Amino acid sequence: MALSAILLLSLSLSLQPKFTMANITLSSSLTTSENSSWPSPSGDFAFGFRQLNNSNLYLLAIWFNKIPDRTIVWHGESTNPVPEGSKVELKGSGLVLQDPEGLVLWEARPNTTVSYAAMLDTGNFVLADNSSGYIWESFKNPTDTILPTQVLDLGTKLSSRLTETNFSKGKFELHFSDGNLQLFPIAWPSGFQYKPYYSSETNNVNASESGYQLVFNESRGIYIVKGNGETVQLPGWSSRNYPPDYYHRATLGFDGVFAQYSHSRNSTDEQSWFSLRFIPSNICTDIMEDMGGGACGFNSYCSIQDGRPTCHCPPEYVFLDPNNRYGGCKPTFPQGCGLDDGSADPEEVYDFRELDSLNWPLSDYERLTPYNLTQCRISCLYDCSCAVAVFSGGDSCFKKRLPLSNGRSEARDFSRVLFKVRKGVGFTPPGYSDVRAKKEKRVLLKALLGSSALVNACFLLVASALMFRMRYKRKVKKQAPSSSKSAAHLRFFTYKEVEVATKRFKEELGRGSFGIVYKGILISDSGTVLIAVKRLEKLAQAGEREFRTEVGAIGKTHHKNLVRLLGYCDQGPQRLLVYEFMSNGALANFLFTFPKPDWHHRVKIALGIARGLLYLHEECDVPIIHCDIKPQNILLDDHHGARIADFGLAKLLLSDQSGTKTVIRGTKGYVAPEWFKNVPISAKVDIYSFGVVLLEIICCRRSVNLEDVGEETAILTDWAYDCYVRGRFDLLVDNDIVAMDDQQRLQKWVSIAIWCIQEDPARRPTSKLVMAMLEGFVEVPSLTPHSFSFGSSSESKAGSY
Repeated sequence: MALSAILLLSLSLSLQPKFTMANITLSSSLTTSENSSWPSPSGDFAFGFRQLNNSNLYLLAIWFNKIPDRTIVWHGESTNPVPEGSKVELKGSGLVLQDPEGLVLWEARPNTTVSYAAMLDTGNFVLADNSSGYIWESFKNPTDTILPTQVLDLGTKLSSRLTETNFSKGKFELHFSDGNLQLFPIAWPSGFQYKPYYSSETNNVNASESGYQLVFNESRGIYIVKGNGETVQLPGWSSRNYPPDYYHRATLGFDGVFAQYSHSRNSTDEQSWFSLRFIPSNICTDIMEDMGGGACGFNSYCSIQDGRPTCHCPPEYVFLDPNNRYGGCKPTFPQGCGLDDGSADPEEVYDFRELDSLNWPLSDYERLTPYNLTQCRISCLYDCSCAVAVFSGGDSCFKKRLPLSNGRSEARDFSRVLFKVRKGVGFTPPGYSDVRAKKEKRVLLKALLGSSALVNACFLLVASALMFRMRYKRKVKKQAPSSSKSAAHLRFFTYKEVEVATKRFKEELGRGSFGIVYKGILISDSGTVLIAVKRLEKLAQAGEREFRTEVGAIGKTHHKNLVRLLGYCDQGPQRLLVYEFMSNGALANFLFTFPKPDWHHRVKIALGIARGLLYLHEECDVPIIHCDIKPQNILLDDHHGARIADFGLAKLLLSDQSGTKTVIRGTKGYVAPEWFKNVPISAKVDIYSFGVVLLEIICCRRSVNLEDVGEETAILTDWAYDCYVRGRFDLLVDNDIVAMDDQQRLQKWVSIAIWCIQEDPARRPTSKLVMAMLEGFVEVPSLTPHSFSFGSSSESKAGSY
């Protein structure tokens, strides 16, 4: 033990940094507007604010100060980007970051009074007491990077960024704990760790034989020190000669690779960091977890280039986010069971795209052997669950369903990958079009929204023409049954069956304008199914035949973004509808919570609602006006996909849905102005409500809030318009770092929402055009004070109806 202590003391002394420093005195401060920083004595490093993506948001950070790209090596991990005018100040209590109004956003508060601070030449920013002891330091609170002379003690971790330019916590973590250095994929945006894809295997029941510190020494070596002083090289960490007079850093990349980099101190604009060594050797194949999407996300596949993963989409698939190639892919066509009525020949509906040497090893749900290639193709073709089939080994067929996980390039003696795609589905990737087409769209859309006389005709003409060319989603037309058999495909429940299923209507899920919803369970020989039973109230006077006709129309609507109607009961005076159960409840419960939902989840939900509305308005057999689009009527399925509920019910309550004397339907904050005027009601009332809901999804706040906010921000539509005019999109998302990193989409979607809430229904886009603009197929026309009518929201404040 004495020898171990001597070794550790010797190691500690060898790691003492050789630096000079200029003290930062108490009350010193930096602001975003000053464009100043606290540099180290040599000027190699600096501490201060860094502007993000030419926005009005800033990051409190430490960076290499003498190279052109000024690489960030540390940032205030607990903070979101801060607005312009924020200030960081050194006080006796610690380092304090405040917004322009003086609200404390983050602080480094040690247990001892601070005497001064210093930015050291090692890249370590320290707070010191009156005896010059370090009582807080950035080296002990790392983010994604370590530097020479830095030591990670047990219990320390690094967190990757979300993307190369997004500094929020990402999908990978490095942990040095229990004697081991390990790399983990994370179930983002939660902190749950999947199985490690790399481990140093340096833990031991004997503490002296177990890992004790991870050291990045002054000689640019990175190794683990055991409790007895023995040093251990990281497995797979190759030996390298270190160039003289170079900067060094080791970073856990947003792609999950931990790498050591080098950069010439005598840099020019042409020079950049180059990788010296990295772990793991192949992250594409080293991540092997039955949950999670792997290195590249779901429905993608990964290949290695110079040690880094490169992500690809299969044929007829595109990236979920064109700006993030590591976020997974989606098919450009409808996929899965329930899309067709079974009458179409799969040979006429589907085709296959073939590639070699790919695999998703954990996505198999069936193995067929001995099978040849033709049998494998036919089996997948006639199986609605099959999205991909891999013919491998000469006689085995592996069938896979979506989502595909852990995809990778995989060299084999023989493997053929068959991707099942729908025939005749035209698709244009976002952002792809020739210059002439772009000019045509821009001219047409300016005319569309700049002229009031022809606005209706233009909307219809342009939307139809553009969607014909660019829409990838085409519904397979089905022949509608006769009205006399309209409800024949729905199950009829007796009142007794529903009463038993709901245990005498014991568990209430919610109440709405149409009635009360109860939870139930259907039990059959094939298993149990959760259901939601809506007991209708305040129905318009209608006989049994009229009720069945309307219910039959609802039952014929099938879309992945609509809640599915399973059956009904109209026994005696009882009018009950039986729906599939949505496990994650209403959007309102998900959206208006703390912490607020992730931006990308909100984007997915908004797109789902828009697709559901497009189907109701233009793609189902009989167009349906919902009349009450709001977060309470948007339910979330097992995968947090958006499902519109209560569609088609308005006709059961209203005798004349399109007349001028219709009873007002809707909810405070979502009601279109025409409900209060002597004008016909059209699908544009749903567009207005969707615009309000889209703003709620963007801002994570209710459309009307008269209690928790000031009067000027109480009405969301008014406030959002004011923020748009001022260009203060950061206020709308409360400086959400992920949303601000997606600023182009954010600004575009706010514009779309404002177009949707125009007072004049004729100036609102159709659901088809809304969908095209959201997905990026059509440019959003510019908003000017003279190009639209933005009415008072006083009607919207009138209450519930």
